[in-house]
Amino acid sequence: MPLSLAVLGAGRIGKVHADAIAATPGARLVAVADAFEASANALAEAHGARVSTIDEILAASDVDAVAICTPTDTHADLIERFARAGKPIFCEKPIDLSLERVRQCLSVVDETATPLMIGFNRRFDPHFAALKRAIDEGRVGSVEQVVLTSRDPGLPHLDYLPRSGGLFRDMTIHDFDMARFLLGEEIESVVATASVMVDPKVGELGDVDTATILMRTPSGRQAVIINSRRATYGYDQRIEVHGSGGMVSAENQHEASVTIATGDGYTRPPLQNFFMTRYAAAYRAEIGAFLKALSEGIAMSPSGDDGLAALALAEAATRSVAEKRPIDPRSMGKGA
Repeated sequence: MPLSLAVLGAGRIGKVHADAIAATPGARLVAVADAFEASANALAEAHGARVSTIDEILAASDVDAVAICTPTDTHADLIERFARAGKPIFCEKPIDLSLERVRQCLSVVDETATPLMIGFNRRFDPHFAALKRAIDEGRVGSVEQVVLTSRDPGLPHLDYLPRSGGLFRDMTIHDFDMARFLLGEEIESVVATASVMVDPKVGELGDVDTATILMRTPSGRQAVIINSRRATYGYDQRIEVHGSGGMVSAENQHEASVTIATGDGYTRPPLQNFFMTRYAAAYRAEIGAFLKALSEGIAMSPSGDDGLAALALAEAATRSVAEKRPIDPRSMGKGA
């Protein structure tokens, strides 16, 4: 039997997930909900689905699961409502910008035993996934150091920054999740430094645009995250993992995999310049993984707890910048 899904939110990321559902064998998109009627109508028409309200989708017997692609401040409420309705949930990151609210939400998920997957799509990027397989196969020995470089081509619209939650909760949270994923061990110390280097207006809005984070696990494994909201050469996404037996790296992706050699030297096409292009395959793969987990009854990964852990690291980094000291992320939201 095919799995029937509804997409909540018909904006940019909702369209990506709707396309992924439609392209996945054994799945079909049956309903779309969005506050903007025109957006809902366009996405539903593109996939032969119907336009529904949230309440209608909650009650619909032909909706097996939902993909939540609405604004961040709606995620926790929607997760709770659909968990109580018994419908499995895929939700874009983050669950919420508040650790306390995330914990409240996850308690409902636990009480109802509802499958919940969080959209940390980079785990499913084919290049990063191949890097992780090399680690799991022991090809570089025991992990000792992880370096994640993540630089955007340019700033998002300044109107977005005040509601984004800040660099660490909005952008670095993907890197925090990848660091945990690759280290294979929880993090006990976060030291972060951050600056405003790209545009002084970012600082006026209470945010930063350039950051470096150093993290350590109890066994001494280390991870470094390098972030910037500006990379003049394209979307800079690289990972290097050093282990006791060697090193594995995933390099930037170019618009085409060619190199031209002339008397003037070697040249390559530019980097892919947009996250939805760079991670197109990852978005498809994560929806596939969600549907596979549903079909086979296996645990969701990344889970709600993964979402909570990444947000705790973001909170620790924020506090480290403010207090200029190492922070234990395990203390976040517990009166530390």
